[in-house]
Amino acid sequence: MNHDRYDDDYIAGILKEARTIALLGASPKPDRPSYGVMRFLLERGYNVYPVNPGQAGKDILGRKTYATLADIPEPIDLIDVFRAPEYLDGVVDETLALETQPAAIWGQLGVRDDAAAAKAEAAGIKVVMNRCPAIEYPRLVG
Repeated sequence: MNHDRYDDDYIAGILKEARTIALLGASPKPDRPSYGVMRFLLERGYNVYPVNPGQAGKDILGRKTYATLADIPEPIDLIDVFRAPEYLDGVVDETLALETQPAAIWGQLGVRDDAAAAKAEAAGIKVVMNRCPAIEYPRLVG
C-alpha cells in the first residue's frame, strides 16, 4: 500500500471497528501528546491499554500500564505507536509474535517506516502512518 495518502473510508473503518487499543509509548505527563491522545480515546469509549516499560504497573489516566504488548490481558484491535520511526519495525515484530494479532497498527505523526508497514501488511494487518487518531476521529467519525 502507498502510505503517502489514505482513503478516508480506510481510516474511518479502522477507527470504527477498533474497540481495544494498545498505546505504545504512553506517558503519565499531561503535557505529552501520548497523554492527550490517550485521554481523547478513552473519552470516545475505547478501551485503552498504556504500554511503557518504564511505567509498568503504574496508572496512567486510571489505567494500569503494561511493559509489553504480550502483557496485555486481552486481544487488541489497534496498536497506536508513540515511538520514534526506527522502532516501528520492532513493534511489528512484537505484534507478529502475539497469539492474537490486531487488525491495525497506527503510527503517530512522524512515525513512518515503509518496510515495517509492508511486513505488517503481508501478515494481514492494516497500517496507518504519520497520522493521529485524535485528528482523524473528529474529521471522519464524529
